[in-house]
Amino acid sequence: MTTKYIGPLHALLIKAGLADGTDHAHVVAICLFVTLLCACIILGHLLEENRWMNESITAIILGCFTGSVVLITSGGTNSHILQFNEELFFIYLLPPICFNAGFQVKKKQFFENFAGIMLYGVVGVFISFAVITAGCRYIFPAFNLGNFHIKDFLALGAIFSATDSVCTLQTGLLSAYIIKTLYFGRHSTDREIALMTLMAYLSYTIAELFYLSGILTVFFCGIVMSHYTWHNVTESSRITSKHTFATMSFIAETFIFLYVGMDTLDVDKWKKANERASFSIAGILLLLVLLGRAAFVFPLSALSNYLRRTPGTRINYRQQIIIWWAGLIRGAVSIALAFNEFTTSGTSRTSEHATIITSTIMIVLFSTVVFGMATKPLISAILPHHLRSFQSDASEPPSPKDLASDLDLQTPLLSLADKQNVIFANGMLRRSSLTMLLQAPTSTIHKMWRKFDNSYMRPVFGGRGFVPLIKKSPRALEVRLLPETDLAPG
Repeated sequence: MTTKYIGPLHALLIKAGLADGTDHAHVVAICLFVTLLCACIILGHLLEENRWMNESITAIILGCFTGSVVLITSGGTNSHILQFNEELFFIYLLPPICFNAGFQVKKKQFFENFAGIMLYGVVGVFISFAVITAGCRYIFPAFNLGNFHIKDFLALGAIFSATDSVCTLQTGLLSAYIIKTLYFGRHSTDREIALMTLMAYLSYTIAELFYLSGILTVFFCGIVMSHYTWHNVTESSRITSKHTFATMSFIAETFIFLYVGMDTLDVDKWKKANERASFSIAGILLLLVLLGRAAFVFPLSALSNYLRRTPGTRINYRQQIIIWWAGLIRGAVSIALAFNEFTTSGTSRTSEHATIITSTIMIVLFSTVVFGMATKPLISAILPHHLRSFQSDASEPPSPKDLASDLDLQTPLLSLADKQNVIFANGMLRRSSLTMLLQAPTSTIHKMWRKFDNSYMRPVFGGRGFVPLIKKSPRALEVRLLPETDLAPG
């Protein structure tokens, strides 16, 4: 993250004796940005109970306001405190967000609905990509919106279809095995947290090194670590790691949305872009995003309902609307991808590319604020109260996220499988495995995986019920075996 001079503000600071050179200007810029981060946190806390606002929207609005102040102070030449760098975004800001999403995920619900998730994520993304690409290809020339090439249309389709479903094998098991075998906690909780953090980041960098999906790699690394590694550390490390990863993710998200708000008023981008075309392209792309998501959510939901005929597993129409709506918001990843594709060192190569950048910023701003503000009221109006949260059964304790909050507003992708069709006695299926596999394939595979996990994986890599819990500090060790009913990730 590099800085830009604040212009007259910097000159004013030098005249007042508060700045004497470039290095000090950098410190001033960082100080102001950190102050804005603190303001976002405070305002977000004060607006927490508001049904329309959240911290992301607060950060964007505060960023727009700050950008306006800087723009006026600089005489209309600059609206930035810091200059965005998409490479640093992917290297430093995105990994903690993706890792924490996997670390805090409710694994039981995630994997019981994994078939549906992959159906939307793999087949759906190609449908959305095709709709957006074809729409841009035929609509842009019809309205004479610029001299674009087929490569630009394909890039727009990839950016705004916005689903990444490539998955790779994790290095998360390695951290679980090392911590379980060497038991770092007897000497230092700090070493446990440091190893977990570095191993998670290593999974992301290795995936990027081999041109794989770093986003999905670090996401599933978070899932694996919460399933195995989290149980192998001391009790103090469990609490510390949960809050550390959540805090890192929270700061990164706030930083990103704050920048998005400031970047809206970037003078350099707007000077080079075609303003009329920017608004037209933004409107067209928003419409294509709406159509593209509808083109796969509703047909694939109907297909899923046809294949899964058990009443408890069907996706009703209200849930389909929520699934469609929840995927309409486009965030900083879209901006970073647009920067990566259509700029060189932060500078657009052509007027058309600058127009795409400004259009992307408008889409992100509009979708985050407008769609984001309407999400809570929409869920309240459409979904009955009893469908807004999942409660884990007694055999599957909650994830680290449950230890921080007992009530989360969640929208199920798919309803849970009919529990009456899956009954275990002494570890054996009472009904025919083949019959159950045909009637409830996802649930049956999940149960089979749990049996394999308990027999082979957890004894080697650790996990709930297979490692001792250190209740006190390393100086006063007290070891007991975790019972199956303890609150821990499942």
